[in-house]
Amino acid sequence: MPKTSVVWRRSAKCESGQCVEVADLDTEIAIRDSQQPDGPVLRFTRPEWTAFVGGVRDGDFDFPH
Repeated sequence: MPKTSVVWRRSAKCESGQCVEVADLDTEIAIRDSQQPDGPVLRFTRPEWTAFVGGVRDGDFDFPH
């Protein structure tokens, strides 16, 4: 994955600039640390990404206050 040809996005809710960024790689979704753009990149299949985002939306990963 040549990082120069990938479009990275971060949430509009990221006010600190210390967030994760995601990129659509056609068959996979990539995630990286916005503070380390040349650092490691995690890759997930589309079904894995869909399951994760669904879990976030459903509150599966909410921490107690």
